[in-house]
Amino acid sequence: MYIAVKGGEQAIEASRALLAAARRGDEAVAELSVEQLAGQQRLAVSRVMAEGSLYDPELAALALKQAQGDAVEAAFLLRAYRTTLPRLAFSEPLDTDAMRLQRRVSAIFKDLPGGQLLGPSVDYTQRLLDFALLTPGAPLPALPQAAEAAPEAESGNALAALAAQGLIEPAVPPAGDPEPPDITRDPPRYPLNRAGRLQMMARADEGWLLGMGYSTQRGYAHTHPFGGEIRLGHVVVELVPDELDFAIEVGEIELTECQMINQFVGSASAPPQFTRGYGLVFGHGERKAMAMALVDRVLRADEFGELKTSPAQDQEFVLPQGDSVEASGFVQHLKLPHYVTFESELQLIRTLREEQAARAAGAPQESRP
Repeated sequence: MYIAVKGGEQAIEASRALLAAARRGDEAVAELSVEQLAGQQRLAVSRVMAEGSLYDPELAALALKQAQGDAVEAAFLLRAYRTTLPRLAFSEPLDTDAMRLQRRVSAIFKDLPGGQLLGPSVDYTQRLLDFALLTPGAPLPALPQAAEAAPEAESGNALAALAAQGLIEPAVPPAGDPEPPDITRDPPRYPLNRAGRLQMMARADEGWLLGMGYSTQRGYAHTHPFGGEIRLGHVVVELVPDELDFAIEVGEIELTECQMINQFVGSASAPPQFTRGYGLVFGHGERKAMAMALVDRVLRADEFGELKTSPAQDQEFVLPQGDSVEASGFVQHLKLPHYVTFESELQLIRTLREEQAARAAGAPQESRP
């Protein structure tokens, strides 16, 4: 247990003032605006939205500014704010096949049906510092004319042809199409079904999920993944108001979606085919969506009768520890006063040492020649 600090209000207020000064930095330098962060630090904002479990680029940028760029603290702030919001309605399932694409790539098709769309990505750049960025206002590189005139890639689903041939498992709802659990209202109970697992991973810490996904590639699970399709774009959000019997469009959100495919040699109940791992996150977050898809697949070991031999296949290990907000709270609370607990353990250590010394004093002396 820990106890609250009594007194010290002036010290706490001074600490807050120092925090505000540290956040502002050198006042001779122009202050970063929320608009700048939302527009120019999109990947950081996307990560905060995903782990904060709230799609709002402006508020995520505000949280990032308040947290001095600490993505975990920013997600904490955003999720805390989220708890104050009323739930007004439930949206209809998102149709990601109709995504308005910014980027769409596949590692398994030489000629992707509908075309590849490279979009904004660091995949095709050298990992060298660009010193031109030290000069504000430097002109942007001009787009080649071919890129300006290139038609948009078709949306749809790149894996549909394989599914039609029975070479990959179909993407269909489970038997009975049960309503998915809501992990934000009901505490997770293990074992979680796939819908619950995907919810937890969608807002899990990216670094943790990346490590778990990487472990599956290093031999800690029986998988051989391929990047089936990775896409980035905007998806329409619809809901059905109580007074209407049809869906209306209320806006759109940016999403990153990934489908990994893995070889499966078959079982007594299923033929040899490719199986799927799935990842979906707010904003532009390819690395997390890919890691999520890797982990999703290995967590399906029971479905395919596979042996569970690796940490990434244990959902009670992977999922709870992946929550950056809970993990941060548990670790950082150790900075708070623990005087009572420490004093009790200190007394215990002293008692044990006294008992050990008493036993040593009462023990017979060793005989010497």
